[in-house]
Amino acid sequence: MTPEIATDASEAIPEETFCHLRLYVAGQSPKSLKALTNLKRLCEEHLESRYQIEVIDLADDPRLATEDEIIAIPTLVRKLPEPTRRIIGDLSDAERVIVGLELLRRDD
Repeated sequence: MTPEIATDASEAIPEETFCHLRLYVAGQSPKSLKALTNLKRLCEEHLESRYQIEVIDLADDPRLATEDEIIAIPTLVRKLPEPTRRIIGDLSDAERVIVGLELLRRDD
């Protein structure tokens, strides 16, 4: 099932909004490293300097997964702006991530 793309400005994050993103990973696994690389690239392309990435390594402390109810890794959680959004996987599907984070603004 493909998520819908925001079709007007009221459905997408305003351009001046700051995003706090939390990426849950498991050590230096290939999927974790790929997710971080993909996330940084997407943020640089679409958010410029309006973002903060917090990387939570569950290999160091698995108890940290409870706060955001993490059940799979890697998982990206958008903490701000609210509401919270989650995306599971290595974030290689750029459109899915952009739509999931509500960054895309597309005219009809």
